[in-house]
Amino acid sequence: MEFFSLIFTVLISLFFSYYFNKNLQKKGFKIYPLVGALPGFLHNRHRFYDWMTDVLSNCPTNTAVFHRPVNVHGIMTANPLNVEHMLKTNFENFPKGFRFYTRLQDLFGDGLFNVDGESWRTQRKSASYEFSTRSLRNFVMETAQVEIHTRLIPILEEASKRGTIIDIQDILERFAFDNIIKLAFNVDANCLGGAESEFMQAFDIATTLSSGRFMYAIPFLYKIKKILNIGSEKKLQKSIKVVHEFADNIINSRMEERDEKKDEDLLSRFMGDSNEVSAKFLRDIVISFILAGRDTTSSALTWFFWILSSRKDIEQKILEELVEIRGRNGKKIGEAYNFDELREMQYLHAAISESMRLYPPVPIDTRSCLKDEILPDGTFIGKDWFISYQTYSMGRMENIWGKDCCEYKPERWFDENGVYKQESPFKFPVFHAGPRMCLGKDMAYIQMKSIAASVLEMFEFDVQLENGKCPEYVLSLTLRMKGGLPVKVKERCK
Repeated sequence: MEFFSLIFTVLISLFFSYYFNKNLQKKGFKIYPLVGALPGFLHNRHRFYDWMTDVLSNCPTNTAVFHRPVNVHGIMTANPLNVEHMLKTNFENFPKGFRFYTRLQDLFGDGLFNVDGESWRTQRKSASYEFSTRSLRNFVMETAQVEIHTRLIPILEEASKRGTIIDIQDILERFAFDNIIKLAFNVDANCLGGAESEFMQAFDIATTLSSGRFMYAIPFLYKIKKILNIGSEKKLQKSIKVVHEFADNIINSRMEERDEKKDEDLLSRFMGDSNEVSAKFLRDIVISFILAGRDTTSSALTWFFWILSSRKDIEQKILEELVEIRGRNGKKIGEAYNFDELREMQYLHAAISESMRLYPPVPIDTRSCLKDEILPDGTFIGKDWFISYQTYSMGRMENIWGKDCCEYKPERWFDENGVYKQESPFKFPVFHAGPRMCLGKDMAYIQMKSIAASVLEMFEFDVQLENGKCPEYVLSLTLRMKGGLPVKVKERCK
């Protein structure tokens, strides 16, 4: 009798498993008894963003409920209405939350991008003021132009003459690192000039491993590894120590000479004239800005140059725009563009925006839910659940961008009169949206356009990858190419 009871129980379980999968496969994740969506997560973890895109594109509202063992519940969404609700309309109910904070606390501490409440509001207010000043904008412009014309261009010229293959992602990351270190500390790291930076290498490892904490099959496993100081957690803590020591040494030195030195960098601005600001507070703020300024622009430009390597029609339109701007202002190739000229580059602006639509530097962002509620698309979200909006997936949704959503078309960013149009940040949340929208958005565009314009009018890139094959990405806090982007550089005929 017990044998037949066991068989009956197994058959019932199989029936419900089949029933749930059959009905939910078209509406979201495959759900299994006891383990929820864990099998699908483990099978697709290496291609997480594409898996999310596949799942959400098959959901009527582009939203799916996610369940995993150990009481992990959440919402994955690519619906602009839900994004606006969580980032603006009901902002207070969707903070970064405990889950996000604890996983990144070791590296970013109580910095602007990792905290909520009064601490966030205070830092945000100060940062908002500083980023609106003309002096900071000029400092960023000057720093970028010096790095472009004294280091980046000569490196590309040398690669062209020698016919060597270079990793343009590595070059751009070194460029961005030098820039953000200059902006943060007013220190010349000279990574692009050939100096090896233990800090840069440690920062790479720390951001990748910190991001990896979100991808554990058993969420608390990283805590056990951290306590035992083994595996990836041992490597992470070692890297974080290098990052913190580098920042602490500069901060402590600067605090000692507070009255003797007045600079335009972020450290000096947040330090101000107050003696009440702690070294740890300054470190947490500056490290957060290093992440924002270093990894995002280099990621965006790497994917941009990869796309252009197979779209010579788009590249030609960009070059025509640059020729027109130079001719109108009487400038020769090789002369630095000024701020107003960079703002005139509307087609280049659209081309970079379209690249980030498909390959956003920050492909996913997560919040926590403080209390039960119903999202605008009718999805229930419970207290203490997480909710992630998938920026990578949103760029590939027909409901948002139309049937040609997977095509690279800069023209979609212009209205019927040929004027560049701003898209809703809830439809295009590459720089986030609402009260936590990226303060450095305008500066990022200026820097990316400055690099792209200067490079494209002087060089062509021959990408050394299999034709038509999309590069794999690294699962990190930003969308980096796995293995870099190898290219041969050729000087463009002037």
